[in-house]
Amino acid sequence: MSSGVTTVPKTSATDAAMAKQAAEALDQHVRASGPLKLRIREASGETTLRIPAAAAKILVRILSEMARGNSVTVFSVRAQLTTQGAAELLNISRPSLIRLLEDGKIEYRRVGTHRRVRAASLMAYKRAADAERRAVLAELAAYDQEIGI
Repeated sequence: MSSGVTTVPKTSATDAAMAKQAAEALDQHVRASGPLKLRIREASGETTLRIPAAAAKILVRILSEMARGNSVTVFSVRAQLTTQGAAELLNISRPSLIRLLEDGKIEYRRVGTHRRVRAASLMAYKRAADAERRAVLAELAAYDQEIGI
């Protein structure tokens, strides 16, 4: 994957416990709309950081996912992904992703002979596919209710 993408691998039990504690502590302070002030104390001195509220909310979500032991990928919506990276984010094979690209379901561009997928286009496809999946599941659930299963 190109720049603008950062992945935190699956979390160890120790890191998950630390992430859970940090997420719970930060979550109490992030509910306000103002910036979050963090004080960092080290042997060399103390520093106070101001973190925008939106970034602090994202940090709490990242820590919460890590607390569950999940890997986390953060990327800029302007990031350009390789086909392999895009396929990994969708949890599909690279040939399946290329089929989606060639069918026009996900926008991409060519850089020489290589395809690059904008993260924003990939996420738009993912949101639409997830919404379609939820609609089908709701329809199946309604059908199950109708026939008494």
